[in-house]
Amino acid sequence: MEDVLICLTASHRNASFDLLERLSIGAPTAASRLVTDSDVLDGAVVLATCNRFEAYLDIAGDDRDSAVSATVDAVAAASDLSPTELRDSVRVLGGGDVVQHLFAVSSGLESVVVGETEISGQVRRSLEDARANGTTTSDLERLFQEAAHTSRGVKTRTRIGAAGRSLVRLGLELASSRITEWSRTRVLLVGTGSYAATTIAALRDRGAADIQVFSPSGRAAWFAAKHDLVAAHDLRTAIGRSDVVITCTSSETPVVAPADLDDGVRRIVIDLGLPRNVDPAAAGVDGVELLDLETISIHAPINELNAESEARAMVDDAVSRFREQAREQSTTPALVAFRKHVFDILDDEIDRAKRRSDGDPAAAEQTERALRHLVGVLLHRPSVRARELGRAGRGDEFVGALDALFGVRPDEAAQVPSPIVPLAERAGTPLTGTDADRTDAADAS
Repeated sequence: MEDVLICLTASHRNASFDLLERLSIGAPTAASRLVTDSDVLDGAVVLATCNRFEAYLDIAGDDRDSAVSATVDAVAAASDLSPTELRDSVRVLGGGDVVQHLFAVSSGLESVVVGETEISGQVRRSLEDARANGTTTSDLERLFQEAAHTSRGVKTRTRIGAAGRSLVRLGLELASSRITEWSRTRVLLVGTGSYAATTIAALRDRGAADIQVFSPSGRAAWFAAKHDLVAAHDLRTAIGRSDVVITCTSSETPVVAPADLDDGVRRIVIDLGLPRNVDPAAAGVDGVELLDLETISIHAPINELNAESEARAMVDDAVSRFREQAREQSTTPALVAFRKHVFDILDDEIDRAKRRSDGDPAAAEQTERALRHLVGVLLHRPSVRARELGRAGRGDEFVGALDALFGVRPDEAAQVPSPIVPLAERAGTPLTGTDADRTDAADAS
């Protein structure tokens, strides 16, 4: 299975925030067309957040180069980028590297702030979007479901979540070095989404009480009533009476311009939006200190090494198990074909025995029982051996032996059962359970 999965990835590690900003808008719109408009892709799951772009592709056949080109062209066109610019900014992963990468990403190990919890919800929703668009496949389903299971295990069994902090809290920590007392600080929150709710909680943890909210979409009154805030109806007026402005909207254009900020007034502006909610030129206004995602990421804390090492070891174990299951599964079509071959022979022998029983039902039943027992015994060892060879990466030997001895070849159309129990069937680990919902609350994009 691993041979047909590839991943295109760009993140804060190898791409500019400007490029990631464009991808966060365009890539999701291109996702549904990747499969329908291409002859080289069977499936695609696209993840686009404020800090990364990922396209997980199930390719038809082995034409990897064409699959990469088709994806780059579609995503670049949707993101107002040149294909060359995008291709130069993405890494292409294949085989086992795809599994390793997604498990690490989903567990928060590749984030700006290592251990942040928002990414697991974003990965989950990218799979849900692919399902809605009809672009997922059984291989992608297994990969993403096991990634979700792995990230949940990392979160519950290590302290990596405590080691990492969300971008909201990190931004407020940076601002705290400039603020003497949050309880006397006037805060304006621009935005009313789930990220805004997380921001309010983080502000109140620090003692902030004077919080206004402005909504470009007109939802300020409703949101203010829900969270016991003051609704602002004019953005510039609200900014004028604020010491700290925090923006976190999904607007595709900046909502705060330099003209909205008074010269000479000391003010901290924290832009958590992607695309940017604040025109970068605002940093040039006298007295304004702008903290955007790029600035915040530079100050991401050094990891708690023990927690991260433990988490990475768990990811490595999960990857090994997944790959072992995939290798074991590689012999399943051949084993299914062999069992069908044997049972067809068995059915013929049972029919022959019944014709020879001279109308004695008891004798026919006894013969059938004996034949079925014998076939079960004979099939046991080949079945065990098939799994052993698959786990050892020697599944092709089993397939070749069946062809040489019996002329049996695997049915390419045979349905291979998933080696992984769907998360919805795992006690205590639902795919869309309340635990996952809680981690989503601080979603940035």
